[in-house]
Amino acid sequence: MALKIDPWSFPDPELDAAEQGRRSIVLGGGCFWCTEAVYSQLDGVLSVRPGYAGGTRETADYRTVCSGATDHVEVIEVVYDAGRISLGQILKLFFSIAHDPTLKDRQGNDVGRQYRSAIFTADEEQKRVAEAYIAQIDRARLFDAPVVTEVVPLEAFYEAEEYHHDYAARNPSQPYIRAVSTPKVEKLKAVHADMLKPAAKAG
Repeated sequence: MALKIDPWSFPDPELDAAEQGRRSIVLGGGCFWCTEAVYSQLDGVLSVRPGYAGGTRETADYRTVCSGATDHVEVIEVVYDAGRISLGQILKLFFSIAHDPTLKDRQGNDVGRQYRSAIFTADEEQKRVAEAYIAQIDRARLFDAPVVTEVVPLEAFYEAEEYHHDYAARNPSQPYIRAVSTPKVEKLKAVHADMLKPAAKAG
């Protein structure tokens, strides 16, 4: 990720959501194994589910999505307690830790439309906050290239197959997880230790 500043200096959103209670947001930032691993560590995050969004129910399966021939994105559904962690903080980590928002239709060596950067919003307030934060990041030129993240209304979330759930936690020695997922989790723990669940802090 070509950040111009160190991750400790990444700014909070100037505009945040005035949400209360249990809320959810769907995020696409490359392989869902890796983004799930990051958000599962956070205090205030109630659940994280991998899945697909952007395409049809008929094409919402791993093999078809991986072909790159659908409109689906590999996503995670993040359910959170808005009283403990805000949408703005979730988005801050999305842009600074979870993926590189300047890469179009790819993340690292994973190439295809299914790996595009996308935020699927549940309502107009989430859309407004996401678009404002992208504009804030671009104005500040925090990256060496413009942010290409799509902000689109969520039409449907299709849960991924069971074997994808908690994949990184269940397969810590898998080469892809060690090379791609683990460094993101380690970065999160180093930069935002105050945001972690007690079990994540202990680990």
